[in-house]
Amino acid sequence: MTRRLVIAAALASAASAVHAWAPVPGAMLTDWGASLTPATAWREYPRPALARDGWVNLNGLWQYAVTRATDAAAPAQWNGEILVPFAIESPLSGVGRRVSPDEALWYRRTVEVPATKAGERTLLNFEAVDYQATVWVNHTQVGAHTGGNLPFSFDITRALVPGSNTITVRVTDATDTIGAFQLHGKQVLEPRGIWYTPVTGIWQTVWLETVPDIHVASLKIEARTDGLVTIALTPGRTNSTPVPTRVAVTLDGVAVASAEAAGDVLRVRIPQPRLWSPGAPTLYDLRITYGPDTVTSYVGLREVSIVTDGDGHRRLALNGAILFNFGTLDQGWWPDGLLTPPSDAAMRSDIEFLKAAGFNTIRKHIKVEPRRYYMHCDRLGMMVWQDHVSQGTGFKKDRPDSPAPPWTRLAPNPAEATWPEPAHAQFMAELEGMIDALRNHPSIVQWVTFNEAWGQHRTIEVAEWTTGYDPTRLVNAASGGNFHRAGHIVDHHEYPHPAFPFDLGAGGRFDGFVKVVGEFGGHGFPVDGHLWNPNARNWGYGGLPKDKDEWIERYRTSLATLAVLRRQGIAAGIYTQTTDVEGEINGLITYDRKVQKLPASTLAAMHRDAGLR
Repeated sequence: MTRRLVIAAALASAASAVHAWAPVPGAMLTDWGASLTPATAWREYPRPALARDGWVNLNGLWQYAVTRATDAAAPAQWNGEILVPFAIESPLSGVGRRVSPDEALWYRRTVEVPATKAGERTLLNFEAVDYQATVWVNHTQVGAHTGGNLPFSFDITRALVPGSNTITVRVTDATDTIGAFQLHGKQVLEPRGIWYTPVTGIWQTVWLETVPDIHVASLKIEARTDGLVTIALTPGRTNSTPVPTRVAVTLDGVAVASAEAAGDVLRVRIPQPRLWSPGAPTLYDLRITYGPDTVTSYVGLREVSIVTDGDGHRRLALNGAILFNFGTLDQGWWPDGLLTPPSDAAMRSDIEFLKAAGFNTIRKHIKVEPRRYYMHCDRLGMMVWQDHVSQGTGFKKDRPDSPAPPWTRLAPNPAEATWPEPAHAQFMAELEGMIDALRNHPSIVQWVTFNEAWGQHRTIEVAEWTTGYDPTRLVNAASGGNFHRAGHIVDHHEYPHPAFPFDLGAGGRFDGFVKVVGEFGGHGFPVDGHLWNPNARNWGYGGLPKDKDEWIERYRTSLATLAVLRRQGIAAGIYTQTTDVEGEINGLITYDRKVQKLPASTLAAMHRDAGLR
């Protein structure tokens, strides 16, 4: 297989039906969504921290059908075409249809694939499919995957035939169905308030990749501030003899270091290391050769730690220096793509706005973004608190996955939900998969395992596992949830203005933990002509202000309050939120991204005046 031939075949297949697609009429569109075509939908390479030349993008128009969930065979009739990688509920899919838990969503497309050469394998990669996916190539089932937020791939070499090949995907999605224990984040079957439109099916890039029989399946890169970089390779197949491995390190195109080994672990020391930080996001490029396989990646040299300041407060530190983490809660939702940004440029624009506004942190809220998102954070110098995708929407008497009332949050002896073992195992599998997929991105400084007691269970066990699995980052066991002495952080949420219940730490209960305000603010302000649904309850925390001046004053008050808390020992503050989302209008930008409620430069000045920059 050659990259040129497969790309030509795939593009020809996508182009044949370009004329049939259009966004769902009447939907709110971003400028990026309005200019989208099937030929331009997410064409960028999807896995920047482990890249190869031999790949082909399969985004574009696929056939789709919706059947009963009990139907195991592919449908005889197809409903029409859907634009991948946009979920069927989204306007940019061209369909805009809800899929219920008792239905199955099917996809099909053909691609011309020349015969695989000797010594090569063909991999079919999915960046994310929500939630349970089964995949066939021609009439051969090549694999299945459970989990709506993580990349997965199948070796389809033996299922391929020369010429035209058919890919079929079947998806089911329980979302927040009682008893399913499915990790669904902010999407629910009945959207309201802080809960948004459900998403089903393929919602990130689908792509083919050509690899040698002996190849790199994954990389685990750990870097120290003294310049030592350790690269552990996971082979794509078991090798009976050691494989020669080499890494070349460059900075701005200039060679700075190299190393060789006979095996799966490489160590290289970078002389006169330049460290990664929000103010100087230095990245070194890596070229790794593993037998016949060559991949490229990059590394940022940085270390995350906790230090005690002169007043005895535990503080977050980067590269040994105290750094107040100041950022926004970022849902990552879009009016036209829902979980899927309309384009890579659109996704990057949110980060660029926050950077220009003087924030140094994003709390990526119970969503895993496309892997390119974290590359942009790496390059722009934006720290990330990465949430695990949650299950649960709070206490309900009929749900076994809810903690028993009352929610005690930071008070002693908090309640926990009770989960059956298979559900917990799936929770842990998805947590491990998220860390494995994202761990090489230096921008990620903290893992958040639970949010506000939503599906919170076995907290100490989960936090201790996470701390041991990735000791290079801090662990926030329960942001705004029920506090157990686990992980590194004690995290309180308070709306609308920030606060922290220091008194609940009496007796030393919070000793040794960093205190943060993981959510605050949420000051709502409606912008006429840019509301997702003008007839909905468009709301913000604390009620809506009478005018923009009052909204600005509320924001200033929150900043001043956070500055006082910082002097009292609070090490971070996360403002809700980057953008409006559906009826939640407490963003700094409108949901369609067309109006910045305050310019980034004005926000940066306000943050500087408050002493938060």
